[in-house]
Amino acid sequence: MQIRKLDIADVPATGAARADAASAVAKPSSAGILQVEIHDGMAPLESEWRLLEQDDLASLHQSYDWCSAWVETFRYPLAIVRGILDGQTAFLLPLEIIRDKGARRAEFIGARHSNINTGLFSKAFLETFGNGLTASHHAAIAQALRGKADLMLLRNVPLAWRGRESPLAALPAVENQNRAFQLPFLGSFEETLKQVNAKRRRKKFKHQSRILNEKGGYDYVIAAPDEQHVLLDLFFRQKAVRFKAAGLPDIFRDPPTQAVLHRLLKRRGGRAVLEMHALRLKGQHKGHIPAIAALSRKGEHVICQFASIDETLVAEASPGELLFWLMIERLHSEGAALFDFGIGDQGYKRSWCPVETTQHDLILPISRIGHVAAFVQKSVTRAKMAIKANPRLYSLIQRHRARQGAAAAPESDGD
Repeated sequence: MQIRKLDIADVPATGAARADAASAVAKPSSAGILQVEIHDGMAPLESEWRLLEQDDLASLHQSYDWCSAWVETFRYPLAIVRGILDGQTAFLLPLEIIRDKGARRAEFIGARHSNINTGLFSKAFLETFGNGLTASHHAAIAQALRGKADLMLLRNVPLAWRGRESPLAALPAVENQNRAFQLPFLGSFEETLKQVNAKRRRKKFKHQSRILNEKGGYDYVIAAPDEQHVLLDLFFRQKAVRFKAAGLPDIFRDPPTQAVLHRLLKRRGGRAVLEMHALRLKGQHKGHIPAIAALSRKGEHVICQFASIDETLVAEASPGELLFWLMIERLHSEGAALFDFGIGDQGYKRSWCPVETTQHDLILPISRIGHVAAFVQKSVTRAKMAIKANPRLYSLIQRHRARQGAAAAPESDGD
């Protein structure tokens, strides 16, 4: 394993960055001296990593188990940014290096299939640097990454998350074309439903249940360990049909992505990162599964990572909507505080969610090529926003993508 170290006091800076660096060196007792290291392996950092991820506001997608599943499968070179304050790990940015169109991007591990990325920061760092990473810190990170990456691209970062301003917020940013949608849990389930029209929701739930009960009933299934992988494979088949019917590329079709999701089902430390939920019919359609969802939970935050439906039977019962009701009702009783439907603007998400979270892509150029790539990245993102604002054009482009086939490195389903 290689480690590249850099003391922030040694980083050359210009303009505002020089002023920040001078301040940090001049007042070490009040601000502390921050060092930056780059690690190319996860294992030596595991104990510190797991301590940092205990912060309830740190994203599950930067957790050790989530990242290791992607690393073990795709094996991209790693450039894990480690900030050190007073000899202790102050922050970790778990990055992998992806080469594309002549540029090397340092991105969050598995970023193309993640939602709400935050990085990992210690309590000491947050208390010492209340406004987050400064220009001099950015310069230190860029210096440490030099030779490994041309730019650092951190996708889907909320500049504020659950009441906390992101320590990454001062990095150069462009608004991501996708937003995330959430349902906050209030004191009672009834209060929670009132945010999204409780009367209409209850009426719909009773109607859906009546339809299925007339056909013999149903079970709400939280998959046992021996059922998880079977349900995941069924999800891949259901989703492929849905994507084809909608004229969209299948972002789950490539074997490495499927392998990662199977890895995330494996229990580590008593709990899997991913948990499969489903509706299973009884009676005349016994055993048929019309709806599947995969959930991840980090503290009080629950994320629906993906979901699918099979409309060949009981489509009139809206089984996907019914499954969401059952999952949300159960999670409310188990003390969750936020149900996250993930990125991508879809009607069923808006019907459940009173909260939209704007996300940004943070872009730090490192080399000359990186400055060009950063300009292109910002331009492409802004173009995507413009296209999504035009539903007719967006639909046309999606159909074209479907005809051409999914890209070799698929984007998330919100793109």
